[in-house]
Amino acid sequence: MFNNVNFLSIARRFYSGHVGKTEARKYVLTKHFQGEPKKSDFEIVQEELPELKDGEILTEAEYLSVDPYMRAYMIGYKLPTVMIGGQVAKIIASRNDKYPVGGYVSGYFGWRTHTIYNPNIIIAKADLLPTYLLPDMSPYPVSLALGVLGMPGNTAYFGLQEICKPKSGETIAITGAAGAVGSHVGQIGKILGCRVIGFAGSDEKCEYLEKELGFDRAFNYKTVNIQKALREGAPDRVDCYFDNVGGEISSAIMNYMNKYGRVAVCGSVSSYNDPALPKVTIVQPAIVFKELKVEGFIVNRWTDRWNEGVNANLSWLREGKLKYEEKVYHGFDNMVDALVGMLRGENLGKAIVKVK
Repeated sequence: MFNNVNFLSIARRFYSGHVGKTEARKYVLTKHFQGEPKKSDFEIVQEELPELKDGEILTEAEYLSVDPYMRAYMIGYKLPTVMIGGQVAKIIASRNDKYPVGGYVSGYFGWRTHTIYNPNIIIAKADLLPTYLLPDMSPYPVSLALGVLGMPGNTAYFGLQEICKPKSGETIAITGAAGAVGSHVGQIGKILGCRVIGFAGSDEKCEYLEKELGFDRAFNYKTVNIQKALREGAPDRVDCYFDNVGGEISSAIMNYMNKYGRVAVCGSVSSYNDPALPKVTIVQPAIVFKELKVEGFIVNRWTDRWNEGVNANLSWLREGKLKYEEKVYHGFDNMVDALVGMLRGENLGKAIVKVK
C-alpha cells in the first residue's frame, strides 16, 4: 500500500503538465510533386490527439526544418501521408520521468504542430533519424538542433570524414557550398588543414564563404567558367569532392580530380524540380582512369554514433571554429513557401520555420 508521500511522488513523475486531449495541425501530402512543390499538393488537417499513456510525451513544435531531401524522398511514399521532416519541439506534457516538461527534443515527427511520442519504443524504420532529448546548447538557440547540431551538421561531419577521408594539405571542392551542409563541410575541411573551394549561386554567398567562413576560394557557378574556376581555385587539382547538386558541374569537377580522389555524393538538388533527368557529360572515364572512389550516403548510416557528431560540432562551435547562419521563415502556414524558397537557394546556411 502506498503512503501519501510515495503516491504524490509517483503522481508527479507520471503526470507532468497537461495530459488532456490536444488539437494538432499537420500537412498531408495528397499529390506527388510535379516541378516545384505547391500549396495545392497539400492539405492541412486538424487532428485530435488522445490522452497520454504511461511512457509517452506530448510535444509542441517550435522549429520545423526544410531540407533538399524532402523534395526527392516523397516520390517513394504512398499518398496521402504526413509530410516528412525534422523538428525541435518542447515537451508540454509527460508521463515519462526521463523526459521532463519544459525540455526539448529533436525528432523526425514531420510537418505537424503537436506529437505524441513514446521514447521507450524503438521504431525500426530505415528512413528515421534518432529522436533525442537535447543537451545543453547554451548560449546557442535550440534551433541549431536542426542545423549545425543536427542532421545537416552530422551529414557534413560523417560524410566528409567517413567517405572522403581528407588528409591535411589536400584540396576539397564543394557544390551547394553556401547551404546548411556545404558551408559546414568547408569549415570542417579547414579545421582538418585542407584547401577548400566552393561553388554557390550568388556573389554575396561566395563573399560570405571566403570572408566569413574561411574558404580559400568560392565561385558563382551561374557566372563563371567552371573549368577556369577549377584551375584558379584548385591549381593542384581536387582530391575530395563533396557533391550536393549533381548535374554538369559535378561531371566537370570529377574530371578535374587527382588519381585516387574520393567523392561523397550527398544529393542532386540541381535536378530535384526537373520533370526529366538532365543530360550531362559522362563521368565513368574519369572514375576508371583516375581510379576514383564514388560513394553515395544517407546520414542515418551513423545513427549509432549520432551524439559523437553533435558533441564534436558543439565543441568546435564553442571553440569558435564553426560559424553558422539561419534563414528563418515564420508561421506554420508558410511551410510550403519555405520549402520552395530553400530549393530555389534563398537561404544562406540552414533554412528553418519558426512555428509561432
